[in-house]
Amino acid sequence: MADVMKNEEYIIEISDINQEGQGIGRVNGFAVFVDGALIGEKVRTRITEVKKNYAVGKLLEIRAASPARIKPFCPVYSSCGGCSLQHMDYGAQLKFKTNMVRETLKRIGKIRNADQLVRETLGMKCPMRYRNKVQYPLGISGGKVVMGFFAKRSHNIVDIRDCGIQHDAANKVRDIFKRFIERYGISVYDEINHTGLVRHLMVRVGFKTGEIMVVVVINGNDLPKKDKLVKMLLAEVPGIKSIILNVNTRKTNVILGEENIKIYGKDSITDYIGSFRFDISPLSFFQVNPVQTEVLYNKALEFAGLTGRETVFDLYCGTGTISLFMAQKAKEVYGVEVVEEAVEDARRNARANGVDNVEFITGEAEKVVPMMYKDGIRADVVVVDPPRKGCDASVLETIARMDPDRIVYVSCNPATLARDLMYLGERGYEVKEVQPVDMFPWTGHVESVVLITRA
Repeated sequence: MADVMKNEEYIIEISDINQEGQGIGRVNGFAVFVDGALIGEKVRTRITEVKKNYAVGKLLEIRAASPARIKPFCPVYSSCGGCSLQHMDYGAQLKFKTNMVRETLKRIGKIRNADQLVRETLGMKCPMRYRNKVQYPLGISGGKVVMGFFAKRSHNIVDIRDCGIQHDAANKVRDIFKRFIERYGISVYDEINHTGLVRHLMVRVGFKTGEIMVVVVINGNDLPKKDKLVKMLLAEVPGIKSIILNVNTRKTNVILGEENIKIYGKDSITDYIGSFRFDISPLSFFQVNPVQTEVLYNKALEFAGLTGRETVFDLYCGTGTISLFMAQKAKEVYGVEVVEEAVEDARRNARANGVDNVEFITGEAEKVVPMMYKDGIRADVVVVDPPRKGCDASVLETIARMDPDRIVYVSCNPATLARDLMYLGERGYEVKEVQPVDMFPWTGHVESVVLITRA
């Protein structure tokens, strides 16, 4: 039975922070999660939820503040669900993320020397305006159009005019589009009743090229007054190269549909990661922080230790970005990806960059890799960049049987990374170095690149 009561107030000391940015304190040993509280602070909180193993509290007062506490730069930070660490100094965020990776590897991965293996998190010189893609949901609140981001743990839309982590161009496009909706009386989507036309506005920006794509997601086949929208956007936002209507008439939380209707310019925009050029369409996967993506991929290339004689397998290769980086110094690279559309993009990217020592294969890694191995194709280096759920056990088993000299693991989730490292450790591999990279400043997310070799 919990020692805390709903609606009661408590004074607690915060000893940790979770990935959601919630401070963690205890009442008689019972964990209490408090939004907006920092390590070392003493806070007054009112309990709003009591679960079996923890409670959730609302921050009422800070009795003793952390030296890392700063004023959030966003006026709607307390309600918007986009960022979770704006109340924490950026240097403290980097230390928090380093410690989170270390402690997770020790607790879940049983890696006792994690303190020595995990390097300090690589942060940004300027952690603002770093995102090259934004997706704004639209709705109605109080009879007015709202357009911004979902509130924490809900689908209520927080109206946002200027988001400090988005590119300036995205904020400008948002303002113009909202004016267009209001001026011409365009209906917006109601996700409960599945009525209304405009669902989302997506903006993509090429950081190195300055090219801008605007995508209007509609619950229908056309947008009234679309010529007016094109005219408004072109008059006020330099760099727009593509304006697309994306048709999504399904009752779903998935943002984009499969049909795109071009109403201005090109079908795609162009950007670069390092020296590699990529064509980005509405449905293309492309890392949202291009500055830190280059840092991440260069670290993966460094860990691969390539001399020009190696065969590299890039599993979960997506649109082939890491494969192209590896191809710079490898003899040959095989990218394996289950999504056919991503493989088509990967092949297109390789051709566009004149890279001819890469082959992309569609299929599940746990099925494709054994067949390649049976055909005499062995990897000297294996790169894995799985989704948040981590690698399938069968993929790890296949890698271990293939016995590569090095494994480079790129992870977006410390918990599943730790689990997979323990699995590989039981099969004769050891972690040599872990480098966290801050891809998403002001949030609790962290990416890591890990070098793994035969013990």
